[in-house]
Order: sequence, then C-alpha cells, then structure tokens
Amino acid sequence: MDSSRVPVLGIDFGTSNSAAALVDAHGQLQVMALDGTRDEMPTAVFFCQETQRVLFGAQAMAEYLSGTEGRLLRSLKSLLGSALMDEYTAVGERSVRFFDIVVLFFKELKRRAEAQTGLQLTHAVLGRPVHFVDEHPERDALAQATLGRAAREAGFTHIAFQFEPIAAALDYEQRLQRETTALVVDIGGGTSDFTVIRLNPQRSTLADRSADVLATTGVHIGGTDFDRLLDLACVMPLLGYKHIGTGGRPVPSSIFFDLSTWHLIHQTTTRKALHNAKELWTDYADLALHRRLMAVLEQRSGHHLLAEVERAKIACSVAGAEQSLDLDFVERGLRAALPSALLEQALQGAIAQVVACAQNCVQASNLTQVDTVYLTGGSSALRPLMAALQAAMPHATLVQGNRFGGVAAGLGYCGATVAFESLQT
Repeated sequence: MDSSRVPVLGIDFGTSNSAAALVDAHGQLQVMALDGTRDEMPTAVFFCQETQRVLFGAQAMAEYLSGTEGRLLRSLKSLLGSALMDEYTAVGERSVRFFDIVVLFFKELKRRAEAQTGLQLTHAVLGRPVHFVDEHPERDALAQATLGRAAREAGFTHIAFQFEPIAAALDYEQRLQRETTALVVDIGGGTSDFTVIRLNPQRSTLADRSADVLATTGVHIGGTDFDRLLDLACVMPLLGYKHIGTGGRPVPSSIFFDLSTWHLIHQTTTRKALHNAKELWTDYADLALHRRLMAVLEQRSGHHLLAEVERAKIACSVAGAEQSLDLDFVERGLRAALPSALLEQALQGAIAQVVACAQNCVQASNLTQVDTVYLTGGSSALRPLMAALQAAMPHATLVQGNRFGGVAAGLGYCGATVAFESLQT
C-alpha cells in the first residue's frame, strides 16, 4: 500500500494535553475536535469507582474534580522510558499496568478520530520530543519504542515518528509566502524543544528536508514543571512547606514535592505515605498547617490543587494581573494569591534554562540570528517566557502559533513524506 495515498493521523501525545490532525488521501487537513468542540484533549484517564466506567479528557478531569470516587491519572507521557511504565498501579479493587493505561488512552483517541471522520485509521505519525530523557540515549530509545508499541496495541498498523518542533515548523510553513529561517519553540507539558529550520513553501512537498533542519535541542522542562514551581510557591506553604517547626528546623519537604508533581501525586495517598504524613505533626509548630496537609491527602485533593494552580497560571499570564486561587475544597474560606510578580519570580530559573537551550539551538545552527521565533505548545503563551525570548533574540519576530493543534497538523503533513514502519504481523 502506498502510504502517501492513505489518510494519515498525526498524533501529538502530550504530557498535559493531546491533539490529533488528519491529512486525507487528497492532502486536505482536518484538525480533530477531540473533546467536544476543543482541539486539545487533556491527557487524563479517570477510573470511576462508582460506575466502573473509564473516562477520558475533560470529562475525566471534571468527574474527578466533582468529588467522584475513583482514580485519576495524568502526565502519563512522563513515565515513558522509565521502569514505571511496566509496573502496576491500584485502580479500585484491581491493578492495572501504566502501559495498558496509555494503550487505553490511544484507543479512545483513535475511536474519537474515526467517529469524526468515518474512516478506519491505520497510519499514524507520532510526535516525540527531541529528548524524552535528557542525556540518556538508551532510555530515550526505550521511550520511543514504548510509544510505538502502545499505538500498535491501540490498532495502528503503520507508524512513523517526527520531532515535535519540526512538525510545528512544517505546519507553520503552510502559511508562508517566502523563505525564512525560524527557531521553533515548542513548550509542552514535560519538555521544551527547539529547532532552527529553513522554511520555504516551495519545498514543503519534498520528501527529504534534512538539509533544511539546521539544529535541534531540547530540555526536560515544561508546563508541568511550571505548575509544580507555582504550587510550591503559593499553595504548599499553606500546608507547611518551608514552615519552621519544632527545634527550629523546616518540615521535611519530600511530601510537598510529590504533591506538586502531576505523575507523583498518587504516591502521596498510599497507606505508607499517609502514615508518614500523619507522623509529621511532631515537626510542626503550627498544627493548623498539618491539618490542612492531612485534609488534602485524605481527601485525595492533590490533583484538584494542581488544576487550580494551572488555571491561575494561565489566567495570570493572560490578564497580567493577580489571580486568587479558591481552596475552599481544602478548608472553608481558604485562598491563595498568585500575583504577576510571584509568577515571574517562581518561574525565573526554569525560564532561564529554557531560553538558554533556545539560544544554544541558534548557536548550533551556525546562524547569528533567525528571522522568526515561532511559538507553539500549551505553555508557550506565558508572558515571562515570551518576554525572555524576545529579550534574548531582539531582532527576531515572535509569532504565536496554534498552541495545541500546530504540532498535530504538522505531523499529519509529515505523513506524505515519511517512511512508515509496518507493524502488521
């Protein structure tokens, strides 16, 4: 079968959100509305204890945040390349492999795309970060292989991979009128990836664009890291983080780091973790803070806290003004504030690392500067990040791309030129 003549689904499996776009047999693009009318779909799976149903995306998040009993899993992409992917986790009365949960998510994404298009979809181009795992090629290769295996078990028979920033660049190229050099900045949930690429609409149909890709770099910092830093800065102190307790020592901090990390939150509610947290009361000078911590853990509100932090992060960045976090679900009347100054201060170090990696990409391309900095990915619209990139590259024009659909669209376009690996047995 000629893979260039079959519909190809580009899949951007993200740490926080996922997206998909179909390029049909005639080369026409259709971005999938995966979650109602929204292109992006939260990479979330909820096992509902009350109904025994498995929910996905926004419905999974809404059901969990409404207080329904069950198990929520997010940031599954963060586990790729680690031994955790083959471990089992408790889901109600049974245990399920993390890998099988990824397969369930891929099956649901495929089902929704097929329902929307009326087609049986067998060919997929999967996006991947420049580095799944920093400075560890063996684990990086394992992560890609695991992603491909999950797609195969979900029903895709022909699979190819493309770097996510390159895919974003190829989507951007569809709208250009002349040649330009671009630094593509793809800020995902778990990674920030960069590509310096020479774009020209007249070369958009070429099968081999390797000569146009001048450099690629990546760093394992993304939107979920921003959420963690903001959670630690404005919410966790209300539970005792950095609280100077008995003996003049701060309360041990590991519980707060786990509680602020999407894919580690479940570890804070195991029997052992709850026991250890209860024993922390002797380290607190203010026991009201410890009671709040235990309320969060016993009510399994960690994901709810981070979701509220994520909401405030976006609102603060868009409005450029202080946001209030409603923590009434922890304690009646409890609030936290996220002013713009705290947003900038808390993220300063992480943003500096992201910008340094972007600058390294330009240096590696042997260009003195680029014409355009093209921004994509869920956290690419953060004001402090945009300001830092513009300051680092004052001669470039900043272009805000499709935050969620651009990579998926580019992956779909890649389907006409990449070589698919046949996974048929």
